[in-house]
Amino acid sequence: MGARRAKVKLFLEPLASVPDNRPPMADKIPLLLLPGLLCNRQLWAPQIDALSDIAVPLVADLTRDDSFPAMARRLLADAPAQFALAGLSMGGYVAQEVIRQAPERVLKLALLDTSARADTPEQSQRRRDLIALSERGQFHGVTTRLLPNLINPDRLGDAPLVKTIVDMAASVGRDGFLRQETAILARPDGRADLARIAVPTLVLCGREDLLTPLALHEEMAALIPGATLQVIERCGHMTTLEQPDAVNVAMRVWLVR
Repeated sequence: MGARRAKVKLFLEPLASVPDNRPPMADKIPLLLLPGLLCNRQLWAPQIDALSDIAVPLVADLTRDDSFPAMARRLLADAPAQFALAGLSMGGYVAQEVIRQAPERVLKLALLDTSARADTPEQSQRRRDLIALSERGQFHGVTTRLLPNLINPDRLGDAPLVKTIVDMAASVGRDGFLRQETAILARPDGRADLARIAVPTLVLCGREDLLTPLALHEEMAALIPGATLQVIERCGHMTTLEQPDAVNVAMRVWLVR
């Protein structure tokens, strides 16, 4: 595993060897999975397990840069020649930047619980406040106070789910969080770019997603030619972990289309 990480520096724990700068393997498609804010490989663990028979999952490390163009450039420098691309939340913002920079390399696109819009002034101010607190040494990751915004209220008592979310945030840490929030603050409104997407695209969200509500996904699906909109019932923002079976089915259909 150490040799693999040396070869594919950007990706966390590649699950199979994918030669760089070569066409995708005939039987399995390289699948680049982009985590959200304060998330890591654990966000995609159910999909890695369920989809490895038809794809070669690679989970990106999005903690090292403080802008989405830089994240996309680093990802593209280490990625296979062509790939399917899926991003959740902040990972969806990065996915949109990747397809702006190199549309010819993206074979399929999945945007989960995300948005094509820039932050509102209120959202930006909340981010600046969190950055200021973290810079003063008050980085708390994901706390119980924040969880109701991330998952369906029915899952707040799900101890393993809550632990996974809290552990991911602790793993990313303060410095990674500061870089990610800085990148999010600078992201553009990307709605005008959606009409140029020319690959099979899945737009997916939880019915009870409070951070990126359904209306934002309906908007994206309407702007992307031929996009498929999938709504996951009884689910909040963390769809891949909250309702993994439903997400796995939707992603499998998307991958084999």
